[in-house]
Amino acid sequence: MTGQLMKNWRQPSILPGFGLTLGYTITYLTLIILIPLAALVLRTASLGWTDFFAVVMDERTQLALRISFGAALIAALVNVVFGVIVAWVLVRYQFPGRRLLDAVVDLPFALPTAVAGIALAALYAKNGWIGGLLDPLGIKVAFTPLGIVFALIFIGLPFVVRTVQPVMEELDREVEEAAATLGASRFQTIRRVVLPSLTPAILTGFALAFARAVGEYGSVIFIAGNIPYVSEIAPLLIVIRLEEFNYAGATAIASIMLLISFAMLLFINLLQMWSRRRYANVR
Repeated sequence: MTGQLMKNWRQPSILPGFGLTLGYTITYLTLIILIPLAALVLRTASLGWTDFFAVVMDERTQLALRISFGAALIAALVNVVFGVIVAWVLVRYQFPGRRLLDAVVDLPFALPTAVAGIALAALYAKNGWIGGLLDPLGIKVAFTPLGIVFALIFIGLPFVVRTVQPVMEELDREVEEAAATLGASRFQTIRRVVLPSLTPAILTGFALAFARAVGEYGSVIFIAGNIPYVSEIAPLLIVIRLEEFNYAGATAIASIMLLISFAMLLFINLLQMWSRRRYANVR
């Protein structure tokens, strides 16, 4: 019996190299992700529950976390709406300059975040091209939480577009034509035929844009103004604590961000799995 089990265990797989690739994957993930996260948790644990909750309940920390996650959530929601529209235009329409517009979507990927932050701050300042037009209307963007949202929209849009675009290209247009033949309006076709098939990709794009926005630093600090209790983001507060040599406090804030981000991304992934199963059952 034992010999038969050993024989089955040693039987070569259809895809060779499983043991080597699995070992490489585990080693890589351990060195790059698990060990740093474990060090973060252990350093935070050195605070003790009393000091940890003191950091959590600090008003400055709570406001910084609220600004970071609130701005990231708003920016991701805005990017979902306009990202889907941009992907729809790029896939469904042919027009002069389409390839150029398609390339411009990837600009936030290639542009250094500090450069993006300086450019946005110059545009939306009171004496900037756009800020000068908004200031007489009483709308202030630069050095406010609104400026943070604008910066996060800028860096998060490509994630939604590039996630939805390939799925949209593979959609069968005959299904839409059949819906129109059966009397469905254009709005009904989009709501009942197109959007259900795009929902998993939209949720994935939302999760990527949100995760990218939560940890953004370079493009935000220049336009945020970094005013404590007003426009200070949590990553900047972590840097401030490190400059004060308060390493335990910095890791405590980072641990809080990690827990909140993990919980929100887990919820988004569960929602995505439910959406895929629901769409598969409908089909």
